[in-house]
Amino acid sequence: MVNKDRKALGDILGAGRLTIDAIAGVTDIAEGLHHAILSFGGVLDGGDAEREDAQRVDENAKQLNNKRTTGVSGLVYRSIRHINTWLGIGLDALIQRLTNTIANNQASPGRAAVVSALNGILGDHLQRKGNPLAITMAFCRDGNALNATELVALLAEHKEIALFVHGLCMNDQQWTRRGHNHGELLATELGFTPLYLRYNTGLHTSENGRALAELMDMLGGCGGPDTAFYIVAHSMGGLVSRSAYHYGTAQGQRWPEQLRKIVFLGTPHHGAALERGGNWINVLLDSNPYSSPFSRLAKIRSSGITDLRYGNVLDEDWAIGDRFAMAGDQRRALSLPKLVDCYAIAATTSLDTYPVLNNMLGDGLVSVTSALGQHRDSRFNLNFYPDRQWLGRGLHHMDLLNDAGVYSVLKSFLEVAESEFRVIE
Repeated sequence: MVNKDRKALGDILGAGRLTIDAIAGVTDIAEGLHHAILSFGGVLDGGDAEREDAQRVDENAKQLNNKRTTGVSGLVYRSIRHINTWLGIGLDALIQRLTNTIANNQASPGRAAVVSALNGILGDHLQRKGNPLAITMAFCRDGNALNATELVALLAEHKEIALFVHGLCMNDQQWTRRGHNHGELLATELGFTPLYLRYNTGLHTSENGRALAELMDMLGGCGGPDTAFYIVAHSMGGLVSRSAYHYGTAQGQRWPEQLRKIVFLGTPHHGAALERGGNWINVLLDSNPYSSPFSRLAKIRSSGITDLRYGNVLDEDWAIGDRFAMAGDQRRALSLPKLVDCYAIAATTSLDTYPVLNNMLGDGLVSVTSALGQHRDSRFNLNFYPDRQWLGRGLHHMDLLNDAGVYSVLKSFLEVAESEFRVIE
């Protein structure tokens, strides 16, 4: 009961901290809208002043984000900010004192699902603010994070480790869906030892990639040279895995040499249409001085989500410029790991065989071509071998976690003999 109370207290503190930050953001939005209405009052009223005010529209719009309302309105907004700031200082002090008492293990699946969804949407903000709800990357089993001693003991007995890397807004426990868990069944039928990654999906993909590379380096050190790693990655998890391999190789870590296979399940290698649509909403809101204050609401979404627009995996893909700007695909080309057997499983909600329709519908979140790494620009085409691709029909994005047909293909990919490490051009 004590642990449950501490978890509940941690949730309340985290939600309180997030609420304070939200109040500050909404206050800015409300003030911006208020100032916009005041600035364009003549235009709304019409009459002789309309022409003069219309000429000032562009200048007022440019200054909108830099100006504060004055008089009574300004006093109200300043008061809200001051109260909010002092409340925040009080909670921050309390959080600092109680953070060490918040238990993070043995979380219930329901609580974990809510926290992981919150991290996917606002995870970068949670981490920046030091919020106790921010998820720390860890290797897990049975919903519990494993420490170094436990990992050493695990690898002392098991030499074939299958790492499962979840997608956006999810967590390690959600690999179990509708009574099925790919990892548990693979352990029974193929003898793999499943290990599940838990991470903050709201961070940039490359930030998670670097962190995973470091964890894998530590994990490799816990075992011997005969330890073999396999990765099964769902959705965003595939981008994080590719990023981790890149940074692990660049830093001369040993584990990339121990990695045998990666199976991608519905990974948006070239982005997801929904995030590109969200970017257009930003542009539309910003184009009108009356709606521009509300564009900040659309810009609340995390770095992890905006990385899904085109499938960013490297720091250079996002480090320059505004991540909400309509800048087009700025990625650097990154091929699949050259010494690892890579497989792609895609899905379409359609039962038809028309390629155009299948690709357009995709699995509801990721198009078929994106999941299979296909791109019109040869620099970005990932060139999965034909016998290492599979398309499931009548399946949604989440069905990739529990569909019997998907599991059968996943199993066949993992049990087939390893190649002689053919180099992918």
